[in-house]
Amino acid sequence: MLIVFDGMDGAGKSTQIELTRQWFVSQGIEIETVYDPGSTQLGMKLREVLLGRHQLAIAPVAETLLFIAARAQLVAEKIRPALDQGRLVLCDRFVHSTVVYQGHAAGVDLDQIRQANAIATQGLRADVTFFFDLPPEVALARIGESIDRMESRGLAYFEKVRRGFLTEAQLDPNGIHVLDANASPSEIQAIIREQLSRRLRTKEQIR
Repeated sequence: MLIVFDGMDGAGKSTQIELTRQWFVSQGIEIETVYDPGSTQLGMKLREVLLGRHQLAIAPVAETLLFIAARAQLVAEKIRPALDQGRLVLCDRFVHSTVVYQGHAAGVDLDQIRQANAIATQGLRADVTFFFDLPPEVALARIGESIDRMESRGLAYFEKVRRGFLTEAQLDPNGIHVLDANASPSEIQAIIREQLSRRLRTKEQIR
């Protein structure tokens, strides 16, 4: 099962991924935790290009393809082998990030992004995506001054990002679960556990 955590930086994804990982481990469930872009040598190289603090000009379409290339390697090297071995995978960002950041917010054609992602992932889709919803001004305030290349794009851009995530959630209400990232970590984790328990109960992976 592929479980994705997505949303703007500053919304608490990393905290919830770690809490969820610990919960699964306590159940004796094998877990693979990855992040996108990253978690492979190629992914880390591309992550530095895409998210590093630099002024390198990258056209929106080129940026899109670089994210998708990192994802293709991540699926081939980490995610697919883990799933084939029966492990659950927790992924920090996945396909919807590119659809939203480069598509809804930066104007790259959405259908073309979806087609390229389908090739990169060989049709692999997340079983469930948790979208951490937060007003952009709150997210940017939480990040503070340590912003990367993407985070430096300003409030108007991230308002489009938020709207994009909410639009995607409306298009796939069964696959995307919207979480109020203003809630406390314990409240958010309780919702995540309830959702995952329900989805996994039929597979007898949660006691």
